[in-house]
Amino acid sequence: MAKKVVATLKKKDGVTYAKVIKAVKSDKTGAYTFREEMVPSTLVQETLSK
Repeated sequence: MAKKVVATLKKKDGVTYAKVIKAVKSDKTGAYTFREEMVPSTLVQETLSK
């Protein structure tokens, strides 16, 4: 049987993180690209409002 590998950024006393994916429209071509960021879960709303 194959083993499943699980990577985690959460530690017992550490900060929890969230992955934020935003669609950004290019001014030149009009195409959408996706920008991914890892931010602390307390700053998610601040990051999305930018």
